[in-house]
Amino acid sequence: MSVVELGNLGFGAAGIGNLYRAMPDAQASETVDAAWDAGIRYFDTAPHYGLGLSERRLGAVLREKPRGDFTLSTKVGRLLVPNPEGTGTDDEGFDVPATTKRQWDFSEAGIRRSIEDSLERLGLDHVDIAYLHDPDVHDLRSGIDHALPALEKLRAEGLVKAIGVGTNSAEAALECVEAADLDLVMLAGRYTLLEQPGVPLLDRCSALRTGVVNVGVFNSGLLARAAVPEDAHYNYSRAPQAQVERARALAAICRDFGVELPTAALQFALRHPAVVNVTVGASSPEQMTVNAARMNEEVPEELWAALAGVPGD
Repeated sequence: MSVVELGNLGFGAAGIGNLYRAMPDAQASETVDAAWDAGIRYFDTAPHYGLGLSERRLGAVLREKPRGDFTLSTKVGRLLVPNPEGTGTDDEGFDVPATTKRQWDFSEAGIRRSIEDSLERLGLDHVDIAYLHDPDVHDLRSGIDHALPALEKLRAEGLVKAIGVGTNSAEAALECVEAADLDLVMLAGRYTLLEQPGVPLLDRCSALRTGVVNVGVFNSGLLARAAVPEDAHYNYSRAPQAQVERARALAAICRDFGVELPTAALQFALRHPAVVNVTVGASSPEQMTVNAARMNEEVPEELWAALAGVPGD
C-alpha cells in the first residue's frame, strides 16, 4: 500500500517544538533517542512546529543515524519568514520567540522553497515524505488545484518518495485523495477508540490503496491516562462531560480485561486496514518508551467487541 516503510509506531515531533511549554534541548534530544531505542524508525515534523525548532532539533539527532535506516516526513504549505515586529512568544501554541512568522504559500515555487528550507533546518539531504499541511485551514481549493500537483511533480522528479495530505478534517482529506494520486493521508483525531467519524475516508483509502497515518489517537489527551481526570482535554480544549463519561466507560471495560485505556487507544488506532502507522508525540523520553511498550502489549481480541458495545453520543 505504501511506498515507504513506516512500522506500526511513529514519532511525532510537535512536542519537541515546544508545543504548549518550553523544553530544554537536551530533553528534546533524549526524547528522540528514546524513540530510536524503542525501535521507532518513522519520524514526522513540520515547519509549523515551533517555527522550525522541531525540524532543527529532530535533524540534530537524526543526522547521527544512518540515513537509510529511518523514514522522515515534513510538511509544506506554510513558509517561515522573518517577523521583525514580533514580540513575545508565538501565538499558535508553541513556546518560541515570535521573531519568525508563518506565511501560507500553496504555489509550486512555495512548495519547493518549503522543502529546501526544511532540508536546511534539518541538515539532511532529503525527506522521504512531504504532506500538504492543513489545506482546509487555509484554502482547500488552492491546495487541490496548485499544491497537490506541485507535490506530484516533486515525486515524479524523485525529490521525495511519497506525498500526502495532513489534516484534522476527514472531509477535506477525502476531497484530496479523490483529486490527486496520494500515497498517504495523515489524519488527526478522526479514527480513535473514542470516535470514528473518519471511517468513510479510511474505507475509500483502502479502495485506492492510499495508506493512512493515524495521529491524535489520544484525542488531545482524553485517552492518554488509565484513569480519566475531570479536567481532561479533548480536541485541544477542556473535554465536555459527555466525552469524559464515555472515556471512563471505555476505561472501565479495559480494566475488566487487564488492559489500560491508553494501550487500547494506541492499538485500536491500527485496526482499520487502511491504517499503516500510528504516530504519537512525546514530551519526555519516558513517555515515548511507555508508548512503544503499550503498542507491543498483548491485548485480548475479545476486548474489541466489548468496547464496541459502549454507546456513543
